[in-house]
Amino acid sequence: MQKQNDLYDVVVIGGGPAGLTAGLYLARARYRVLVLEEADYGGQITITAEVVNYPGVGVTDGRKLTATMRQQAQDFGAEFKSAKATGLDVDDDVKIVHTNRGDIRTFGILIATGATPRKLGFIGEDEYAGRGVAYCATCDGEFFTGREVLVVGGGFAAAEESVFLTKYASRVTILVREKDFTCDAAVAAEAKNHPKIDIRYQTELQEVSAGRGGLTQATLLDLKTGKAETWTPADEGSFGVFVFAGYVPQTELLKGVVDLDPRGYVITHGYLETSVPGVYAAGDLRVKNLRQVVTATADGAIAAVELERYASQLSKKTGLVPPRPTESAYEKSETDAAKTAADEGTSPAPAPASDGAQAPKTQGSSFFNDAIRQQLAVVFGRMTQPLALELELDETPLSKELEGFIGELVAISKGKLTSVAADRAKEDADGKAEFDETGVLPPARPCVRICTVGVDGKPQRTGLAFHGVPSGHEFNSFVLALYNAAGPGQAVDEDSKERIDRIAAPTEVMLLVSLTCTMCPETVLASQRIAAQNPHVRAEAYDVARFPELKDHYGVMSVPCIVINKQGAEQKIEFGKKSVPQMLDLIE
Repeated sequence: MQKQNDLYDVVVIGGGPAGLTAGLYLARARYRVLVLEEADYGGQITITAEVVNYPGVGVTDGRKLTATMRQQAQDFGAEFKSAKATGLDVDDDVKIVHTNRGDIRTFGILIATGATPRKLGFIGEDEYAGRGVAYCATCDGEFFTGREVLVVGGGFAAAEESVFLTKYASRVTILVREKDFTCDAAVAAEAKNHPKIDIRYQTELQEVSAGRGGLTQATLLDLKTGKAETWTPADEGSFGVFVFAGYVPQTELLKGVVDLDPRGYVITHGYLETSVPGVYAAGDLRVKNLRQVVTATADGAIAAVELERYASQLSKKTGLVPPRPTESAYEKSETDAAKTAADEGTSPAPAPASDGAQAPKTQGSSFFNDAIRQQLAVVFGRMTQPLALELELDETPLSKELEGFIGELVAISKGKLTSVAADRAKEDADGKAEFDETGVLPPARPCVRICTVGVDGKPQRTGLAFHGVPSGHEFNSFVLALYNAAGPGQAVDEDSKERIDRIAAPTEVMLLVSLTCTMCPETVLASQRIAAQNPHVRAEAYDVARFPELKDHYGVMSVPCIVINKQGAEQKIEFGKKSVPQMLDLIE
């Protein structure tokens, strides 16, 4: 048997509950598995504020639940890579997964790319997306505090998220096309009995229109009578629309590769195999009658066990053996237990049946536990040059928090990072970003700017900065911004690299984000990856909760909000998650 260091037993495409569960099962069985995710690990469940129906877990949120899943898989030796799968070659024993960061060889493939929210197509939906029309209650609910909202949909998401929105909205009206909800009666009951929720059955949203400050009017169609009516909030102010009308399977990658049903969902057979041997599908992208996190994890486990058998058969057939995990937390704990048993003359404790070890909190640490510190050490170890983090502070508690956050990060870096105070005179003269030609400038403090270190030892500003404290979902994007500024940085495809280099006009990108938003990090990362390569581009992120004047000025009711000022061009304001190529489309 020949060992192949560039070969995997299984590549899992998609880092939601199905993909993470498969990664856990395969790694624990000592197979080499790689989990690919192009955006944020966790999938659609990460936007759910409260999960109460996952067996064995009382109450949690989607982000915490899937973070635990990922840690378990990682502890057993699963590998992770941020990349977008762009194509599949599945005809041979050794299959190829093409990505924007290179090709990957594998015996088996599990597709777990899930589904994304479906748009309805009512008049004004695209025009006011981000300015009153939203798809994520967790990300955008707070923007409608004290206002009325319309919720469109009659399934699980509509019922559950309507209740969540009552935390912010003065009143919630649910528009259900059918005669009743289509979800479980117990889920619908909470919405039906909530004092702040009204429900209108057999009603369709046809159009929304806006005035100053947001949406002001909606046209509703009564499907029983065929009559349309104009709806406005009771206080005659602005309102929001949240769309929860099902999902569209993310199966573009699979068209022409495996069999799909007319709606684009993957057709699977008894043990989740597709029409192509060695290619399996799990989670919300496949044909099934219930799409919940518990069924996604079940899919992941079933497919993983089948892929174990498939990979083993292919290894025997070809004589090729991928390297096995040997440095995982699980392996180390086993080694330590065996060593202790040998030293003490006792038997080691049995391995856990299915639970991965959780990294303990570091004593005295305010921001980072041991697991995060270990991950940071890997990133800092790869950085090719030191960086200085320039702090622009004031006397507010938020500045104190940022100072402590950066101080601890610098200490962990072991010399790769230093912290410096901004020159107040210089800061007041030219430190603020001139994003808005109307004269409304975003506030500068508190802010951390990423700087390289010149030959004279003085910090040289890059175009990367964060206003507020880069915690929550923005922590990963901030760490990767450090890596991109210090080098070698994250790889991008050749076409994107050439497009970045061609940007010649000074371009300023302001990113208004929320630390609770799962879609914001990719957009921040894409913008700052461009700015790290091209000095003509500046990309600065703002925690919009800390700077409400910006939210009001740009009419932000959804994040991420992207404001682009390019010399010689009109200002652009866009909303939604963007990849590097999509950001380049906006900038060019």
